[in-house]
Amino acid sequence: MLNRFKSVVIGAVSGLESNGLHTNSEVNQKNLAPKFPYGRPHFLNLEDDEVQMSADHRLRPIIHPSRPLPYYAGYAECVNAGKSEWNEDQAVYRLGVLTKVATNDIMGPKKYNIPYTYYGIFDGHAGVGAALCAANQLHHILHEKLVDAHNDIWLEFIGEHQIKSRDLLIVGALEAAFQEMDQLIAEDRNKYQAAGGCTALVALIILGRLYVANAGDSRAVICNGEEFQPLSVDFTPENERDRIRRLAEEQPSLLGKLFTFREYIKKPNSEDLGKPIMYRDAHMRGWAYKTLQSDDLKVPVITGHGKRSRVMGTIGVTRGFGDHDLLAVYQKIPIKPFLSPHPEVQVHRLDKTQQNEVLVMGTDGLWDVVNGKKAAEVVSKALSIFSEKERYVSAATCLVGSARGSLVDDHSWQLKCGKQASVDDVSVFVIPLLCYKKEHEDWKSLYLANPMECDDN
Repeated sequence: MLNRFKSVVIGAVSGLESNGLHTNSEVNQKNLAPKFPYGRPHFLNLEDDEVQMSADHRLRPIIHPSRPLPYYAGYAECVNAGKSEWNEDQAVYRLGVLTKVATNDIMGPKKYNIPYTYYGIFDGHAGVGAALCAANQLHHILHEKLVDAHNDIWLEFIGEHQIKSRDLLIVGALEAAFQEMDQLIAEDRNKYQAAGGCTALVALIILGRLYVANAGDSRAVICNGEEFQPLSVDFTPENERDRIRRLAEEQPSLLGKLFTFREYIKKPNSEDLGKPIMYRDAHMRGWAYKTLQSDDLKVPVITGHGKRSRVMGTIGVTRGFGDHDLLAVYQKIPIKPFLSPHPEVQVHRLDKTQQNEVLVMGTDGLWDVVNGKKAAEVVSKALSIFSEKERYVSAATCLVGSARGSLVDDHSWQLKCGKQASVDDVSVFVIPLLCYKKEHEDWKSLYLANPMECDDN
């Protein structure tokens, strides 16, 4: 047990809140049983007492798997410093197979298998329910979507289907799965206790390509040495300002009586009523003047900047699952119409993957204090120190330690440089990519050598 609970970082490498109101539906959930009991990721294999220990907000132990993940991929996590009772992050990995039966005139029916690997990280807020549902159900929904498109994916891959692109089929499967996951949480909220919402970051490795689907502010980067390549974009009120304001302009009834889709060059003041003020509507990129009226004193639908930006002064993420009953903190109107489960999907080909190239997936508890360059440096150092079986889990542990920092003055977590460390939940995958390139090459060689025998691998 102690091997999985690290209060210090291994070896030589040093190491969102939603405060809105809720509808009666969400309040009544307290009388319902949760759909999935609280726990940590299944691959950690924690006993009940270990789950309790993992939620020690004062020690914040860094936990990693006791058994290796595929290709010794690394994972590590630690709980927050007291902002919520439990660790609201969830993580999952799954190995899947798409199976198809083909007919050969000589051999008769024969099946072939297309293997895939799935990784997911879900950062919950205002409860653990949505993240638990996503961790337990999204991969099943995605598998069904892939099965639906299986025949077209296969025909395109072997060059017999020139109409549809494999990438578009797999991207579409991910997009449809995210939408269905959100709908399922909405349907279940009157049956089970599943309050709150969660962001979602998924990596799907299939047919020699890496698909990263992101809805929220968790982040994925590819690290190679001390260089890094972003594979996702954070979705926050700051960078989704245009989408949200345009929706508000098109459907002003969503804003209630307190908010406006307009922006102003400075905060309007009642003393300036009747005077000219610089403004822009949601469809405008530039600025214009208008006479300040009482309606202009309403609060903009997006307030604040950067990590402090909020939708209706309430929530700091704009994409993900759940939040179906979340109301604006200042006014009892739903925020969900402005939130979206739709992911951005980026596609990365693995055919040119290099020796030490890894995919790092982390919740915002990591990225709030560790940038891409720092993450690449930490990973590179870990890969140079530890053996093949330990290097990726060590890199993940070191990344979590770099974000968590050290406890000082019995209540404050600080980085080595003296700045405040992350007080959020931190979850990190470090996934080697070269092995997936080789896996696909081996599978492809087997199929090309004997198209009807690739089910043996």
